[in-house]
Amino acid sequence: MDTVSFRRMDEGTPEDYAFLGKLEHDYIAALPDRLMDALRALESSLAGYKIDRLQHSLQSATRAEEDGADIEMIVAALIHDLGDDLAPDNHSQMAAAIIRPYVREEVTWIIEHHGVFQMFYYGDAAGVNKDERERYRGHKWFDSCEVFCRDWDQMSFDPDYPTKPLAYFEPMLREIFTRKPFDPAIITPDASTA
Repeated sequence: MDTVSFRRMDEGTPEDYAFLGKLEHDYIAALPDRLMDALRALESSLAGYKIDRLQHSLQSATRAEEDGADIEMIVAALIHDLGDDLAPDNHSQMAAAIIRPYVREEVTWIIEHHGVFQMFYYGDAAGVNKDERERYRGHKWFDSCEVFCRDWDQMSFDPDYPTKPLAYFEPMLREIFTRKPFDPAIITPDASTA
């Protein structure tokens, strides 16, 4: 079988869906390869900074690791701007959607909100409200998101910073993105005690 037999999903046979299931399984297994390609594509993304977007992502991940962050947060720092090309006005939400099935809720929340928190560091100079993040003050992960932006994201535009290469982070990325998606033990680790 090269293709399914149906033209409408409700006409599909068990054989069609078994065939598609195998293809989907193989496609999902290759997600880390596609993410590596997407990261490499950041080299030719948004211009004007002293470093390209890939170097910014690598620098963010390097800083996270040097500060003792765990693997989930390091990989989140690595992929946090993957949405820049396809979703420039909501890149944070796109990156959060990519990582959501594989990491704890805190990490997803930080990535989803980092764009708003990041405005604190450039808002005055860009003519936007730098205090947009204040609407989240009191949220249990406010401080974690502030650290992510203050210490890693907004700091990572330095062409002289000793940044680790993509190959260094590849095993970490593969470890995270080959996890069982939406594993309750990872997504909500305290669920077993709830």
